[in-house]
Amino acid sequence: MTGVARPSGPQLPPVERLRPGLWSIPVPLPTAGLTHVFMYLFETDRGAYVIDSGWDTDAAFAAVEAGLAVAGYSVTDLRGIMPTHMHPDHYGLAGRLREASGAWIALHPADAALLRAHPLEPADLFRNLNAEMLRAGAPPSAMRAFTAEKLPPGPFPAAASPDILLDDGDRPDVPGWDLRAVWTPGHSPGHLCFWEPANRLLLSGDHVLPRITPNIPFGAAVGDDPLGDYLRSLDKVDALPAEATLPAHEYRFDGLTDRVAQLRRHHDQRFGEVLATLDDGPATAWEVASRMEWSRPWDEIEGFMKRSAVAEALAHLRALERRGVVAERAGEPPTWRRRAAVTDS
Repeated sequence: MTGVARPSGPQLPPVERLRPGLWSIPVPLPTAGLTHVFMYLFETDRGAYVIDSGWDTDAAFAAVEAGLAVAGYSVTDLRGIMPTHMHPDHYGLAGRLREASGAWIALHPADAALLRAHPLEPADLFRNLNAEMLRAGAPPSAMRAFTAEKLPPGPFPAAASPDILLDDGDRPDVPGWDLRAVWTPGHSPGHLCFWEPANRLLLSGDHVLPRITPNIPFGAAVGDDPLGDYLRSLDKVDALPAEATLPAHEYRFDGLTDRVAQLRRHHDQRFGEVLATLDDGPATAWEVASRMEWSRPWDEIEGFMKRSAVAEALAHLRALERRGVVAERAGEPPTWRRRAAVTDS
């Protein structure tokens, strides 16, 4: 693998040629935490095809231009754009790149439907998020902090609609490559990984990352059991004989089976933490989250990260509810309790 350029910022990895005809291009993100998303470029005799696009910012667009140039292409050479899912760090720049190139955009039908329902205005998004946090049991002091929160710049991804819908097992038209879509719901309802059997490569998006676990959201739009969907999706990718995994964030890695096993153990530990809290009596999702183990004390977690923590607690509660282990009790806000164990008489 050859590193030949660093398009934007000292913290970004270089543009790299990973295999003959396959490149990784880091695209900077405007958010705190993760610094970039990887765009993967496939060379063909018709032009360039890419997986993931980046957030819709001028810095991201410039990084894509610079990265394409290293690989010998310009934006106008793009023929297809395949975001792994509809989150703005993966989908946001797709519309702008399509306008500049005429490339098609492909997305799973479930995320395409979510795009159509996604709020276009930040105020609408905040209202929806705050309503979900209140239902989870967030206290007034936390709600004041959430209300003051600001979103990163750039339009929401609903500004662009996909041209092509890719479902599980579909093969996008990328000449010279045998890419296959693998539907892996959980992080989003329509998340796609891409399997390339000739090189035994899994392009895993946010589904499998080398160091962190993807956030599993909550809310009516993402289904009744997104964590259950995610864990079942891990089984799908674990069955693939991958020699290398190319994620959307952090770094490439080998040992997909080992990493999947780590992710399963992580969620088993989380289930244990949730149940340990409920052993002390009914609790709101907020209270459950506050007693789970995080990378820093609960009182030091703020803003989006606290929302994500509550989402993780709720995802585990919903999965345990589907297994018949816990139950939600109506109220303002609702509380959760352990179900009595059923024993044989």
